Amino acid sequence: MERAPSDADLRRILTAARCFACVGVSPNPVRPSHYVARYLSLKGFRVIPVNPGHAGQALFGETVRAGLDDIPQGTRVDVIDIFRRSEAVPDIVAAALALVPLPSVIWMQIGVTHAQAAARAEAAGLTVIQNRCPKIEYQRLFGELRMAGFATGVISSKL
Repeated sequence: MERAPSDADLRRILTAARCFACVGVSPNPVRPSHYVARYLSLKGFRVIPVNPGHAGQALFGETVRAGLDDIPQGTRVDVIDIFRRSEAVPDIVAAALALVPLPSVIWMQIGVTHAQAAARAEAAGLTVIQNRCPKIEYQRLFGELRMAGFATGVISSKL
């Protein structure tokens, strides 16, 4: 059974991570994958876009890669952020487990889950988050959603 990550877990991940590989990112600015990846890049994260249909193009100051295996060996990717259907997750996790160095986190976007792939990643020592969005979690945990009237559960004295 999947254990939901605590706010402390999410905060730790979002504070420690420096680089996200966004698998299935779109260059179309109205697509959720685009604006989530763009948001992460604007927050100072390095975002490596991964989409075989747009390989070689530039996005967020990076070259779009066809797959995780096209990321140069030795590149430190902390989080694999998956914007693909659940049935694609096992192959993405397998590719992530072949990266050197290994990523720390497999993050499946809202609506994306895969118990067996998650178990495989966890067995390899990776943290797995399913059915969540790092943009939403970042905004919620670091007080940005309060401006829009959302109750974040975070008490802050920031104006």
